Amino acid sequence: MGSQSCFKALIICLIALIGSTQAQLQLGFYAKSCPKAEKIILKYVVEHIRNAPSLAAALIRMHFHDCFVNGCDGSVLVDSTPGNQAEKDSIPNLTLRGFGFIDAIKRLVEAECPGVVSCADILALTARDSIHATGGPYWNVPTGRRDGLISRAADPLRSLPAPFHNLTTQLTLFGNVGLDANDLVLLVGAHTIGVAHCSSIATRLYNFTGKGDIDPTLDSEYAKNIKTFKCKNINDNTIIEMDPGSRDTFDLGFYKQVVKRRGLFQSDAEFLTSPIARSIIDRQLQSTQGFFEEFAKSIEKMGRINVKLGTEGEIRKHCARVNN
Repeated sequence: MGSQSCFKALIICLIALIGSTQAQLQLGFYAKSCPKAEKIILKYVVEHIRNAPSLAAALIRMHFHDCFVNGCDGSVLVDSTPGNQAEKDSIPNLTLRGFGFIDAIKRLVEAECPGVVSCADILALTARDSIHATGGPYWNVPTGRRDGLISRAADPLRSLPAPFHNLTTQLTLFGNVGLDANDLVLLVGAHTIGVAHCSSIATRLYNFTGKGDIDPTLDSEYAKNIKTFKCKNINDNTIIEMDPGSRDTFDLGFYKQVVKRRGLFQSDAEFLTSPIARSIIDRQLQSTQGFFEEFAKSIEKMGRINVKLGTEGEIRKHCARVNN
């Protein structure tokens, strides 16, 4: 009896292993199970993003924050409970927005196909469609992601790159999820849209070495301008454009700012300390179309980080909470 039980257990393990190795992301994953899903998502994005184009930046940032923490599994969408503080309430995620946008799309998709399309896939598709609908690049989004069961506030603190990180730390965090220096420079290129808060650059402007000084790697005239018109004191938390003048346009503006020593974050300025990173920026500056094509490859690669497939995780009924 003992050997028979062991044999049965082995067979079950093998079946599970085969299932997990066969499952993979694929274009049109829902073609049979929910054929209208991607059209529903695109239609909602196109109809609503025009009224709030800045949401495109928010949604791609949310996708990034989701993928870098325990993989692209929609865990960033989960609400905290009395017994668990979720990723959404972690310090790096407190300025994320667009959750209601994702929830609205999820309700439409659930009405069409209950319990079929994951929140992780909805987030990935919505990020792509919002960027493309506002004039940015298009990239393929293979689907079939499952939703994660775990969302912990401590995890983003360990996994997400921060505005004050040096290049070595950024490369390490990207390397931890299978991305390289090329991916780093390209994905950070998304800073060409959207905004930051003065609190994220306060130290660079007001107390870089603890002596009330400005970060010398930041263009002095630009720093003076920011302090005069935007971040007027060290405690100011005003919103500031990452790419002044074209914050809603996905273009080469961010890279142009960086090479002028006008990248807002210390992490942006770090690119100029590396010949490799600088050469990647210079390559992008040659062609907007070339940047779009390379960006598309890197963000599709990001969308595959540690995805849950097959029978892993679940398909959430509501993106803000796990099913049970």
